[in-house]
Amino acid sequence: MAVLAILAVLFISLIVIIPMLEKSSVRISPETQAKFAKWIIPLVLIVLVIQLFMYM
Repeated sequence: MAVLAILAVLFISLIVIIPMLEKSSVRISPETQAKFAKWIIPLVLIVLVIQLFMYM
């Protein structure tokens, strides 16, 4: 039952957030996107290692 509630909240939030993002005038430059992309993979790896240690 909790899974259905979580999925419902996620679905409703997507329905609300996506139109708001499309209407906003905030745009991210390609240079800024490249800076963010450079940090994503190392941060994901760090989170995975931390989760591995917590699991053990």
